[in-house]
Amino acid sequence: MKTPSSRSIDVLVIDDDDVATESVLRSLRHCQIMLNCVTAEDGMEGLEILRGEHPSKKVVNPMVVLLDLNMPRMDGLEFLTEIRADAILHSTVIFVLTTSSRDADRSQSYQSNIAGYMVKSEVGPQFAKLARLLAAYGDAVSLPGA
Repeated sequence: MKTPSSRSIDVLVIDDDDVATESVLRSLRHCQIMLNCVTAEDGMEGLEILRGEHPSKKVVNPMVVLLDLNMPRMDGLEFLTEIRADAILHSTVIFVLTTSSRDADRSQSYQSNIAGYMVKSEVGPQFAKLARLLAAYGDAVSLPGA
């Protein structure tokens, strides 16, 4: 079993699928990574949280965003456009975690400077690969605010 990391990372999960979100959170807890996980149901709520405008949800650096693409109100691609245009948030580390395996979505996401693109069905039903990736990423990379 992995030894818990000594650094804490905030993870903002932006996904309208409650089942997928809970699976991600459960997998991250299972890997014993020191994380503060916050959830948002769509891109608009995600931006409110990142900008400190949400009444109850907060994240601080170092932080990683896990972003779904297919959501109501503001989808993931719209979120990426908005966040990359934001002078304060433009360098936020974002991994796309989506059901879309479309090359157009993948290309557009990478053009928005994401850190990685993962298709949910390929990550696995319990999101264990994702949890291991974030654990290794958090241990190996020096994130802003760390």
